Amino acid sequence: MHILYNLFIHLYIFLLHCLALFNDKVKTMLKGEKQCFGVLRTIPRNKKVIWFHCASLGEFEQGRPLIEKMKETHPQYGILLSFYSPSGYEIRKNYSFADWVVYLPNDTKRNAKKFVSLSNPSIVFFIKYEFWYNYIRALKGRRLFQVSLILRPGQYFFRPYGKWFVRQLSHFEYFFVQNEQTMKLLNSKGFENVCVTGDTRFDRVAGIAKQAKRFPLIETFCQSDKKIILAGSTWEPDEKILAKVFDKMDFKLIIAPHLINNSHISFIKSLFEDSVLYSEQDERNLADKKVLVIDCIGILSSLYQYCDIAYIGGGFGDGIHNTLEAATFGKPVFFGPNYHKFKEAIELIERGAAFPIKNVEDLQDGLKRLLNDADLYRDSAESSKQYVEENLGACERITSYIDTYQCHENKL
Repeated sequence: MHILYNLFIHLYIFLLHCLALFNDKVKTMLKGEKQCFGVLRTIPRNKKVIWFHCASLGEFEQGRPLIEKMKETHPQYGILLSFYSPSGYEIRKNYSFADWVVYLPNDTKRNAKKFVSLSNPSIVFFIKYEFWYNYIRALKGRRLFQVSLILRPGQYFFRPYGKWFVRQLSHFEYFFVQNEQTMKLLNSKGFENVCVTGDTRFDRVAGIAKQAKRFPLIETFCQSDKKIILAGSTWEPDEKILAKVFDKMDFKLIIAPHLINNSHISFIKSLFEDSVLYSEQDERNLADKKVLVIDCIGILSSLYQYCDIAYIGGGFGDGIHNTLEAATFGKPVFFGPNYHKFKEAIELIERGAAFPIKNVEDLQDGLKRLLNDADLYRDSAESSKQYVEENLGACERITSYIDTYQCHENKL
C-alpha cells in the first residue's frame, strides 16, 4: 500500500503541474512549495521548534488558540506554521505569533525527510484532518499530536482497504478529538491514547468576542431603527436568496462575501442596486444606506457584534462556513441545507439557536418569526451564546496534558 500511496502522490503532483498552466491558485501554491526549504534553512540548528500544520484558513483558526497559548507558555521555542492551501498561507503569511510561515511541499518521501531534517521540530501538531503519511513516517520518534480531530464511520480508515492507513496512526503520541464518536472510532481500532478535549475554535471565537474591535463606519451604518442582518462568507446562491428576501422585507443588510474579486463584487451590486462598498465610504450619509458590502478581508469575525441575526454562507455548496463567530456574540444563525457535516451547526439547531433553510420562503418565514416574536428571539440568542460558553477550554485541556507529560517525562 505504501508503494501505491507514493505512486498516487507523484501522479497527483504531475496533475497539479498541468493544472498550474491554467490556474493561478495552483501556480501560486507550487511556487510557494519551492521556496519552503529556503525558509527552513534560516532556522538556527540549535533552536527548539514547535511545528503546526494547517491545510487552510479554517484549520488555522482551529489551531490558532493553541499556537498562541504555546507561544505564551513556551517562549523559548520557535513556532513553525505550514499551510497547504494559498487561501491559508496568503492571508496568514505575516502572522505575528509564528516565527516561520511556509507552504508544505507535497507528501513525497524526499520532501518529508528534507522538511523534517531542516526544521527539526521537537513537537508537531497536525490540525483536524491532516494525515500526510510520508511526513508522519519521517516524524517517527518525535512528539506528534492530532488536534481537534473529528472522524466519521464512513471515512476510509474504517473501510476494508483502510488497514494500512490505520497503522500509520500509531506514530501519533496522542489524539485530541472533538467528540465521543471520534474517540470510540479510534478505540475500535485499538487506540487508547485519545481524549475528548472539544473544538479549539470555541476558545478562538470567545477570544474574538472579548477583544472585538470597533468599526465606526459600521456603527454609523447601523444607526437606525431597522434590524441588521449580517450575511457572512456568502456565495452566489446565498446572495440570490438574500436579494429576493430583501425585496420583500424591511431590514438593513451587511454582506461580507467569501470572494471579494471584482467580478463577484459586481455581481452583488447587480443584485442590490443601491448597495455601497465599505472601502469607498466615509461616515457622511452612511446611516441612510440599506446594503453595505464588505469588500475587504480580516474583519468579518468582529462584525457579528453589530447585527441582530446572522446568515452564514456556503450551505448551498460544499458546506457552511464558520457559525461560531456569530454564535459567540449571541446571534441567531441561518444557513443553507448542506450543514450535516458540521457538528456545531447540528447542535445549534437542536438548541433552537440556528435555522437551516432550503429556499427563499424558508428564510423569509424564519426571519419574520424571529423579528416579530421577542421571546423567541431572546431564547434563540441566549442559546447561541450559551452553546459557545459551555464548550470552552479545549486549548487549556491540551496544554495541560502536554505540560503534565513534560513534568513527568521531561520530553518537551
